[in-house]
Amino acid sequence: MFSSQGNSEDEPARLSYRVLVIVLIAQFIIGAALLTWVAIGRPVPGMAKETKSSAPTSLAPRATVDRFDGRRAFRLLERQVKVYGPRPAGSDASRRLGDDLVKRLPNGTFEEVPGGLRNIVGTLPGSGVPIVVGAHYDTEATIPGHVGANDGAAGTAAVVELARALGKTDRGPDAPPIRFVLFDGEEEPAGAEDEPFEEVALRGSKVEAARDPKPQAMILLDYIAERRGLQFPREGHSDERLWKRLRASSRKVGTAALFPNTSTYPIIDDHIPFIRQGVPSIDLIDFDYPQRDSVRDNLDRVSERSLDAVGETVLQLLRTW
Repeated sequence: MFSSQGNSEDEPARLSYRVLVIVLIAQFIIGAALLTWVAIGRPVPGMAKETKSSAPTSLAPRATVDRFDGRRAFRLLERQVKVYGPRPAGSDASRRLGDDLVKRLPNGTFEEVPGGLRNIVGTLPGSGVPIVVGAHYDTEATIPGHVGANDGAAGTAAVVELARALGKTDRGPDAPPIRFVLFDGEEEPAGAEDEPFEEVALRGSKVEAARDPKPQAMILLDYIAERRGLQFPREGHSDERLWKRLRASSRKVGTAALFPNTSTYPIIDDHIPFIRQGVPSIDLIDFDYPQRDSVRDNLDRVSERSLDAVGETVLQLLRTW
């Protein structure tokens, strides 16, 4: 026998049970999605925000030295975007840009990459084992209209200006050789969006990392000119010792606020092929960039001030090697 009173008291309990089941199912779906991101080697969206200590509206600090020509570097950033527009690997725009950039690096030459692509390499002489300083000069093939002001053009401009500044410096007889490499084919090709990123992308850096002799260190510049909120927690794959040296250099030139003593998730980028070869490597990348991988990554989102602060920091590191 069931009383009507007993039935009415059981109804709220059954409702609470259903709500609990729905919540558990939702949590399972979210967890599975996060595991999928990790499995394909891409960072979880939004995680970098937890590592930033500055307000998103803050500007990069002004360096206390003036050895890196930020204005000149920014003009090259602008030139890539305005003159050449979208520059996917292998495109006519990319080829024309490559012909421009090779003249801007010391002893500039091309390095063949499978698929008809080309790294652009400049060299400064020295003694001992070389250092590689790199960035990629291609833009997203899978995003029509992507001009990559921060994702490609900024790092490229910085590498070219670093080479020029160091070429005018008396580095001494014991300074190591430096290879300045602009990588082609960092982004995945069109039609390969569903493939594991490391397998189909990083085409130029894979070629350079396989060279002999192996470099003693690799410094990668990517996403370095965000107008506001720029910060670089240590990227998860980046070598801790080398990163410590970079932070010491930032203190020397007054840009320490850009390099907090924190770290963030690992990112698959052009430093990975070097790490696979046992080369200590660091990636200067502010991946918490709201315009990342979109047509909004344009000249309105980058600044000369940010580019200069990063350039002065890396130049200090290379000058004291």
